[in-house]
Amino acid sequence: MNISETLRTIGVALLLGLVAFAIFGPLINLGMWAFTEQWFYPNRYPSEWGFSFWERVFRPRAGAWDSLYNSLAIAVATVGLAMLLAVPAGYALARLTLPLRSVIMLIFLLPQAFPSLPIFVNIAAMFYTMGLNGTMFGVVLVHTLPGLVYAVWIATASFSSVDRSLEEAARNVGAGPFRTFADVTFPQAVPGLMAASIFVFLDSIDEFTGTFFVGAPDVTTLPILMFNASMGGNYQIASITALILLIPSVGFMLVIERFLKADVLSRIGR
Repeated sequence: MNISETLRTIGVALLLGLVAFAIFGPLINLGMWAFTEQWFYPNRYPSEWGFSFWERVFRPRAGAWDSLYNSLAIAVATVGLAMLLAVPAGYALARLTLPLRSVIMLIFLLPQAFPSLPIFVNIAAMFYTMGLNGTMFGVVLVHTLPGLVYAVWIATASFSSVDRSLEEAARNVGAGPFRTFADVTFPQAVPGLMAASIFVFLDSIDEFTGTFFVGAPDVTTLPILMFNASMGGNYQIASITALILLIPSVGFMLVIERFLKADVLSRIGR
């Protein structure tokens, strides 16, 4: 191995090391705080380890169980509402010749194009006049807004990836439009729709800003609990809550890799 190859190998190793540190460094620190009993400056590592803060988090009066239930209930309801809207919208955008189709797709992307804070502040003001502030339904609605970006775009790509010749074959043997959709189109689009549902679920369960302005203090989720703990200097409780949120995120991302196929990804945005 000559000098240039050696330098190149060292450079690649350093780059990979920096990337690994940027990704796993915060996670390692998070894990250390979750099992820390005492950690004072200038100590580089905790002076005492333990599980007492885990017991505090899951005490009945601590609110973690209620926050976990609220987070899961809101996320499931958000997935249901988002997919109820996304499936017909995605099928129409994929199969029908619609005027201004690109504009319609862009409209669903707009919630991600602007800063979320002013959007949620204005939504909170609107919901206050309608009596939706501090309600689970109001939080579900505000979570559905960004969730529709994933739901509609991936649903459209999923229906676009379905082979039209199979639908034509079903129609040729006498199947009507609804029978063709139920027996041919929808089953083939299910993997992409499952991936879209998981994206919506993960976005909802991690959502903080919308929940804070629309739901707090009546509706408390795990991100709200984590924020309150970190603002109060309870880094152990905040880290434990963050780990609880991290588990479904990692697990579902592995599932997404299985469901979201290359042919669906290649059609996103078309």
